[in-house]
Amino acid sequence: MGQSPKYPLSMLLLAVSFVANAAQSTLIPLDPRPRAPAFTLTDTKGNTISLDDFRGQILVVNFWATWCPPCLEEMPSIERGAQWLAKYNGHFVAINFGEQPEAVAEFLKDLPLGIRVLLDSTGTVAAAWGVNRLPVTFVIDPEGRIAYLALGARDWSQPALLVPIRALGLDRN
Repeated sequence: MGQSPKYPLSMLLLAVSFVANAAQSTLIPLDPRPRAPAFTLTDTKGNTISLDDFRGQILVVNFWATWCPPCLEEMPSIERGAQWLAKYNGHFVAINFGEQPEAVAEFLKDLPLGIRVLLDSTGTVAAAWGVNRLPVTFVIDPEGRIAYLALGARDWSQPALLVPIRALGLDRN
């Protein structure tokens, strides 16, 4: 006969919940760092923006949608994080997933964003990046490789997230 577990199931679930919540304040490092898929999209002002525009700089790419409550929850902190990271030659872009430009423009009237919002109405770019949930955020190093991944909403104004991102610009050879 097997022995009963040392810890009851409720303790195990509590531990898993704690780890999952702690992960919400961290970035997942990728090693090796895969090359970020190229993209060329239009922003909400009609400008054409591509991944190559950010070569040599740190880029944080956030995929979001207007119907996604966690996406909207993290937007104010993305703004604050973007302001901080700009001092270190870093940029945030928010790629709207699967919505028509008119709907995004209407939404942004109520929540104006200072960061660049790009439009992926067809979802082609999201598919190339393997996006299957929202929000999801990729941190691209100056060489165009994905250094970190964040699944779910984050508080992007927290040093625990921003300091490792900033360090990407400092570790260049």
